[in-house]
Amino acid sequence: MQATIKADRGLFSYPKYWAHCYGSAPFLPMSRAEMDELGWDSCDIVLVTGDAYVDHPSFGMAIIGRLLEAHGFRVGIIAQPDWQNKNDFMKLGKPNLYFGVTAGNMDSMINRYTADKKLRHDDAYTPNNEGGKRPDRAVTVYSQRCREAYKDVPIILGGIEASLRRIAHYDYWSEKVRRSVLFDAKADLLMFGNAERPLVEVTHRLAAGEAIGDITDVRGTAIIVKQPLPEWQGVDSTSLDRPGKIDPIPNPYVMEPDCEGENENKASEPGEEAKAQPIVVQPAERRKPWEQVYVKLPAFEVVRDNKTLYAHANRILHQETNPGCARALLQRHGDRHIWINPPAMPLETEEMDAVFDLPYQRVPHPVYGKAKIPAYDMIRFSVNIMRGCFGGCTFCSITEHEGRIIQSRSEDSIIREIEQIRDTVPGFTGVISDLGGPTANMYRLRCKSARAEATCRRPSCVYPSICAHMDTDHKPTIDLYRRARDLPGIKKILIASGVRYDLAIEDPKYIKELAKHHVGGYLKIAPEHTEEGPLSKMMKPGMGTYYRFKELFDKYSKEAGKEQYLIPYFIASHPGTTDEDMLALAIWLKENRFKLDQVQNFYPSPMATATTLYHTEVNSLRKVKKDSETVPSAKGEIHRRLHKALLRYHDPKNFAQIRKALIKMGREDLIGRGPQHLVPPESGNEKRQRAAQPRRGERAMTKHTGFKNAASPRGNYGGRKPKGKSVSK
Repeated sequence: MQATIKADRGLFSYPKYWAHCYGSAPFLPMSRAEMDELGWDSCDIVLVTGDAYVDHPSFGMAIIGRLLEAHGFRVGIIAQPDWQNKNDFMKLGKPNLYFGVTAGNMDSMINRYTADKKLRHDDAYTPNNEGGKRPDRAVTVYSQRCREAYKDVPIILGGIEASLRRIAHYDYWSEKVRRSVLFDAKADLLMFGNAERPLVEVTHRLAAGEAIGDITDVRGTAIIVKQPLPEWQGVDSTSLDRPGKIDPIPNPYVMEPDCEGENENKASEPGEEAKAQPIVVQPAERRKPWEQVYVKLPAFEVVRDNKTLYAHANRILHQETNPGCARALLQRHGDRHIWINPPAMPLETEEMDAVFDLPYQRVPHPVYGKAKIPAYDMIRFSVNIMRGCFGGCTFCSITEHEGRIIQSRSEDSIIREIEQIRDTVPGFTGVISDLGGPTANMYRLRCKSARAEATCRRPSCVYPSICAHMDTDHKPTIDLYRRARDLPGIKKILIASGVRYDLAIEDPKYIKELAKHHVGGYLKIAPEHTEEGPLSKMMKPGMGTYYRFKELFDKYSKEAGKEQYLIPYFIASHPGTTDEDMLALAIWLKENRFKLDQVQNFYPSPMATATTLYHTEVNSLRKVKKDSETVPSAKGEIHRRLHKALLRYHDPKNFAQIRKALIKMGREDLIGRGPQHLVPPESGNEKRQRAAQPRRGERAMTKHTGFKNAASPRGNYGGRKPKGKSVSK
């Protein structure tokens, strides 16, 4: 499908920098010795990353480095430096153009801490899975060390950690609203999203001698300014979406999109009719109402202290994510402002192909020897076929980072990569572990209306129902699967990315193809919950859609003569979830004989809509009024632990906590040993263990004296193991 939102200039249309004469490096250098072997006296750009350097297109630094190399620049990489001082940041010398800083493929806080804020002791992006190789808030720390190393070298932030912190945001770990990361990192410029297009433009402009402080107009970038940029017209965010009465998102399908919010849904109130308007023939060169317009958001100091205005600002930000009609954003922080330009235009198919066709070695840098890097082992036989997601799930950050518009590679480019894996990657056995991306079955699915795609401000194209303009034809995906599995030397093509099942049921032929050829016994899908309360705050479809998909999946699996199972993913403690909702989900799990081995509590990632619901406890998905719906959110370790325990109702370690909650909810009928019961009654061993536990005062004395109560038996908790098929998450 031809793209309807296009950039003014192609990604590879720039003349190459003079250093292209050095050609491409086997690996981007990580030491001065490697630079000497390449004949380099210096690096033009030095990339600093919190991940180990794996030269593979699933690792952001490899893509960025190889892309800049293709434009003729000499790029060095400092991977997982010692951040205690500036020494490691100087080992490649002073870069000629800038430092590019990222925390890596994951946010450093999410990488280092669990959803319960417990320290992790492993890191999948580090050799031998070793934890502690990156600092908390890595972007900020790395940037400060770069500044200490070379004060006059520009610093550009990128990657998902910087992208999700480009504005004032609620920080789950400190439980407060923090200012834009640009201020804390003291960097010169921030690039958000998949930043190939702004990166190439900024780099060439710096190479041409332009000062970093003069580069203010590049889409997909954020900068610090003293005042709004000249020649831009400002509009206050409250005129678009009033706090106290937040208006619906404008209808994207009207003939003239009204982005100033003056005529939004005026006939939507009961008894009110739309007034007839005269038809006015507009001049051909009329400027679109969002061009050269910025939205003034409530200041950092305001959203820090006012939850309603925080929700309002976050709502506006999510409305301004479509590259076709997004306006710039301005937010004051003290005596300065953060200026966020509209998002970069998505890549064309030919540009995506060129990025993935760059000369990646597809293995870790030789400096790591035989050390295992788990993240690489997981993806080394997989192929990324697309970017972006139009699902709009409120808990997910993919849309905020990659955008709603699907950017797909060509079939030929994907096939070339599969052949390269087959022919060059060590250890390949003929099985491609995944053809996917953020979602397995959004390949080449885009809006069928050019006008709608260019002007739509809906947060989701599939909720509360699939938009009539959305293409749901899975034929391109089916054709890709068939061509890939027919390649010589390919034994199996598995699909490991999550399947968006509400889309899949629109094209049962896809489910048939999937069940017959591409499932290795289990298929991951994500209903996330069973109850309408949390599902409505997640913007996820109801269980009726799940049952329809399961019916088709089971039917086609049986026709193929295969015994295959769905593995549903669920989230505990999501905003909008009551204890009763979690109990209903636990009962559903038992009735359907699911025993989840690994469960996940909701993780409030920066800038996500669900994080706003968690922080404000106000339903910002609808009009916000004085009597707006309060969104229940499980906060605190005890409450969140209960929700997580209910997902693992079968674990004896959770019996006591669940029993206590059931009694409190008046559901003692679920305590017993029958098939209709959720947990067994308290056993004799449990009673003796509870009686032997010291009381609160005695526990404190035990801690100081070192004496232990020897009468506490280990026991087996007295519970019978529930019967039924064990299906793990």
